[in-house]
Amino acid sequence: MEIKEIMSLLPHRYPFLLVDRVESIEKGASIVGIKNVTVNEPFFQGHFPGNPIMPGVLIVEAMAQAAGIIAFHAGEDGAKSVYFMSIESAKFRKPVIPGDRLKLTVKVIKRRNNVWKFSGVATVDEKVVSEAEFTAMLLDGGQ
Repeated sequence: MEIKEIMSLLPHRYPFLLVDRVESIEKGASIVGIKNVTVNEPFFQGHFPGNPIMPGVLIVEAMAQAAGIIAFHAGEDGAKSVYFMSIESAKFRKPVIPGDRLKLTVKVIKRRNNVWKFSGVATVDEKVVSEAEFTAMLLDGGQ
């Protein structure tokens, strides 16, 4: 899945669109997404200038956006927005720096109506940099 299709599914736009491509997706079950981390990211200006490190919360957000693609790709009727409900068991293992290619592997743990629970792992060069479980709700956007 290329950026145009991602943008057709997610409501996010620059500077908050954090998924650059989708390498694979299993409808309603899992996704592998990519975020290319560049020195031009706006958050690097203020997050440890001189020693740029991607904020951990943005790594979790990137995983959550990949999770949103799973839900939208599953064809949720009328769903226009995905809202975080909780973040659990978040761990940050290694810093992510400009030049890294962040691989986002997200799986559905369970689903009940419009509430989805996910497990996500972010890696760089096959090394885990972050992991978390999170819950999100799909809404029609006007709620």
